[in-house]
Amino acid sequence: MERYEFQHGVMIPVSLPKEKNKGCCRLTNLGQLVGGEGLFCLDSNALGEQTKKLSQGERALFSKDIEKGNAVLINLNWATAEQWKERLEKKKDHKKRVHLLALGDVGSTVLTALKLLGGDCIHTLGIYDVNDAVCKRWEMELNQAAYPWDYHKMPEVVILKEDELFQCDIFVFCASKGIPPVGAEVKDVRMAQFEANRGIIFIFAKKARECGFQGLFAVVSDPVDPLCKVAFLASNTDGLGNFDGKGLLPEQIQGYGLGVMNARAAYYAKKEKRFSSFLREGRAYGPHGQDLVIANSIEAYDDSLSKELTQLAIDANLRTRDLGFKPYVAPAISSAAISLILTLQGEWHYSSNFLGGVFMGCKNRSTPWGLELESLPLPKPLFDRLEKAFRGLEEM
Repeated sequence: MERYEFQHGVMIPVSLPKEKNKGCCRLTNLGQLVGGEGLFCLDSNALGEQTKKLSQGERALFSKDIEKGNAVLINLNWATAEQWKERLEKKKDHKKRVHLLALGDVGSTVLTALKLLGGDCIHTLGIYDVNDAVCKRWEMELNQAAYPWDYHKMPEVVILKEDELFQCDIFVFCASKGIPPVGAEVKDVRMAQFEANRGIIFIFAKKARECGFQGLFAVVSDPVDPLCKVAFLASNTDGLGNFDGKGLLPEQIQGYGLGVMNARAAYYAKKEKRFSSFLREGRAYGPHGQDLVIANSIEAYDDSLSKELTQLAIDANLRTRDLGFKPYVAPAISSAAISLILTLQGEWHYSSNFLGGVFMGCKNRSTPWGLELESLPLPKPLFDRLEKAFRGLEEM
């Protein structure tokens, strides 16, 4: 294997199929160098087994790069080494331009939270909605929210034209239709929205392709995980429907739905002592829906306890509906606003990322060396649950 130096470290090239593998990611384990991407990337035990397939020389060489923490795994099927070098060295502004599509219940709540929380990392908040009056309302309301004598502390809200949506660093997809009304007998509200929302995201993923969008395409609308896959495929197919890989890189798309499931598990863990290990040692994985996986702990994993806590988190939105309200506030804040801020800051957070052809939720962060997914020594019963969720996403 070769190595290429760049401003922030070294690039290690591989050539893997675009349909199943990211363009680049941070190299944190030698096992990532073998066999492409898959669910095993979340399990340090499995990555250790992959490492055995490397020669002693390769292990010695690349171990030093991993120890320094400045190694990037680049996929030459997505771009040349020189193109990757240019992309990784591109100067990045401290504060980012964030543009939101659609200002319904979710979009307006995300916007409000980003306005309040994003002063340190957001330059402007661009908004677009088919209802012009809605845009004017939120531009006035939120730009009239200010700290006294520190009038530039929070980001400014600006109204966009549709053709300006992708002139930004992060595009936030909040558009949605077909949300079942409160009282409707729908077992999984998120999946009921899939057919309606996939058509909308298809259109905007094509627009991202057409304008050569280089930023992050953040999916907030439900169900986030399959909608991310729709966006990936739509942006990477030509007019005849053939996959050509000329659109968004897989790592340019992230789904923001898992944050609230983690927060809901924490909510119940604070209420019942038997779940309290989750607050110190717990993790959330998988999709924002029925195949969610909550682990009470990694080192002291209890399968029965974890499954009970998982179900409480899954059903939490139904409890809000039982009260006669749509459960959109917690998702808009925990999954979207807080997680987007953490993404901008390069901090650990929960979101869904491309992994072996599907978008799988896990703890991750953005770094100067690419996306980094957390890998832990996962107990087999927990890994079996992740595998079931992964297969469900593959079949969708």
